[in-house]
Amino acid sequence: MQKRGNHRGRPHREPKEFDEVVIQIARVTKVVKGGRRLRFRATICIGNRKGKVGIGLGKSNEVTGAIQKAIAKAKKDMIEVPLDGSTIPHDIRIKSKSSDIVLLPAAPGTGLIAGGTIRKVLDLAGIKDILSKSYGTTNKVNNTKATIEALKMLKETPKMARAAVKRAQAQAKAKENAAKPPTPKPTHANTPKKDDAKPAETKPEGTKPEETKPEETKPADAKPTAKPAAKPAAKPAEKAETPKETPIKKDSTK
Repeated sequence: MQKRGNHRGRPHREPKEFDEVVIQIARVTKVVKGGRRLRFRATICIGNRKGKVGIGLGKSNEVTGAIQKAIAKAKKDMIEVPLDGSTIPHDIRIKSKSSDIVLLPAAPGTGLIAGGTIRKVLDLAGIKDILSKSYGTTNKVNNTKATIEALKMLKETPKMARAAVKRAQAQAKAKENAAKPPTPKPTHANTPKKDDAKPAETKPEGTKPEETKPEETKPADAKPTAKPAAKPAAKPAEKAETPKETPIKKDSTK
């Protein structure tokens, strides 16, 4: 049975284009002439898990306002990450301020070997197999920015370019095959008969039509006539035997 939805005044929510992860929410103060000014700073990372990722920082007097500002900034600063399957195309090491991060490609099935903020950024970028190491500071904001800079420096390899060309050719071929109309299968109704296949014989003009003899109708009580028995074949004539001559005996008394 299908489950009925609860439509008690709740608006239908469309699926989000990007996934959002809060990296840090900090309370910051600013010293002014009349004292200290308290605000909130939010660091947000967004991505579609298919190669697009971005980070943003927002400040506001309220936490919700800071998060909204950070998401809007992250959408403006999105980057495209080249992926080689489920990993990165090559290894890379970057030093940004006090952060020192190393990213290494890994074989399928290795998993996401990373921790802290680096893991969140790589997960939203769509990387599933990678090795990483952080040698510098543990500051979340600096490590997040350094990871984004490292992903910006990645480039496509010749192997990836050849695979992309093959993929594009396969997609084009599939579209062409889908556009062609299917060939109908021959059925018994569509197959021509033997009589229909032969062309009609045309006679030259001036020839008289052949007279058709009426068929003789036999009465129903008529008995079938018996066919005469076939005569046996004559045997070949035997050769007449010639009489043998009897030898004449001579009288030995003379």
